[in-house]
Amino acid sequence: MKTATASNQIELFNILKPLNLTFIQTKFTFVDLFSGIGGFRIPLEQLGGKCLGYSEIDKAAIKVYENNFIRYYNQDEKNLGDIRQISKLPFDVDIVVGGVPCQSWSVAGNLQGFKDPRGQLWFDAIRVVQENQPKAFIFENVRTLISNAHKSSLNLLIKEFEKLGYIIKVSLLNSYDFGLPQNRERIFLVGIKNDLEKCQDFQFPQPITKKVKLIDILDDIKYLSTTKPKIKPEILFGDKIPYSRNRFQKKDEFNDFFVFCDTRAGHTTIHSWDIIKTSQREKEICYTLLRNRRKKKYGEKDGNPLSFPALSELIPELKAKEIDNLIKKNIVRYVPNMGYEFVNSKNSAGINGVYRVFLPSCDAIPTLTASGMNDFIATINLDLCENPETYKQMFIQEIYRKKCYRSISARDAKRLQGFPDWFKPHESESTAKHQFGNSVSLPVIYHLAESLLRVC
Repeated sequence: MKTATASNQIELFNILKPLNLTFIQTKFTFVDLFSGIGGFRIPLEQLGGKCLGYSEIDKAAIKVYENNFIRYYNQDEKNLGDIRQISKLPFDVDIVVGGVPCQSWSVAGNLQGFKDPRGQLWFDAIRVVQENQPKAFIFENVRTLISNAHKSSLNLLIKEFEKLGYIIKVSLLNSYDFGLPQNRERIFLVGIKNDLEKCQDFQFPQPITKKVKLIDILDDIKYLSTTKPKIKPEILFGDKIPYSRNRFQKKDEFNDFFVFCDTRAGHTTIHSWDIIKTSQREKEICYTLLRNRRKKKYGEKDGNPLSFPALSELIPELKAKEIDNLIKKNIVRYVPNMGYEFVNSKNSAGINGVYRVFLPSCDAIPTLTASGMNDFIATINLDLCENPETYKQMFIQEIYRKKCYRSISARDAKRLQGFPDWFKPHESESTAKHQFGNSVSLPVIYHLAESLLRVC
């Protein structure tokens, strides 16, 4: 089968409407565990798979799943129910797939792992594999499962699957590498029966060549493409380039996003004192607090309040009235017996409900999450300029002040995950965004499953 590229991946999925599936020749069968809204199912069916059953307990997800896949063409297919109650299936199955609940392995879930009941669902997945002996399986989870914090847990899972007679392969795959403008890394644990002739030949898919920008999936935003100017790194960062730069943040180009945050710096960081009327002196006080709040001499936290005496040592002729004015402007607050800190001290909360704004020209937005973030998309692009301060002020004046930005919609989330246009999401905008953020990226599953089918 010819591999789909970024330019035609979504088109392939759009062609595969539910009513047409009965005319596709079945090449393999699969069971869809932790099925959610069907992120695994669509690409597997596009590759010729037939779903024999699905397991999900979330009522809202079941509603969407059945509305898209069951009511149209396969009304006899039933929800297998809670995976904890599944044992030997009444049929043979070639492949078992599923996105095992990830909360217990994530930072949001306090990295509880197997201590969390949701983490223990991995053992139910192992039991289903043991009792049904499929030729292969694919399980997906958050990238922290491969981190040092969970290394022993991952090794345990691998050993348990190996005991059942499977060759186990593990890798991180990024949605961006498979045609989506989303920087989403997920771990995939693939198992192949060790008695299959080609079991040792399996390889994870390589990134596709063509990349898609955010603008390519948006219907309501258009801009004239321009070449971004190259900027000397020392102009953007001074003597030290931040270690946190990632593959989407070039050291010689402006960022394609702006972050509203008082506790960090950067050429596209918007502080509260940038958007509230403040004097140069007040800005100086704020920057002094920003530069010194993480120094160990003021405390062991990653950000500490500074006392008035400490600030006075750093700022010549500092007056209490000047701090009081910043308190009145809701930029700074006093922590009893400790000192002064920024009101907007939680990064992800942003400022005035805005955390990040992405330009339409950006290569990829960060990982969509089920809980969501205060993220927005600008509805216009910025003109070329060569000065970081001008770039920042252009954003404030042309995008922020004029409110030329909007929240990431459920439709955006649907396309950021590679779902086809025919897919009908939940009628609630917030529920739909939650479900898409909790799903897998369809093109990743397509290319991964295609590689797996070559050996089994």
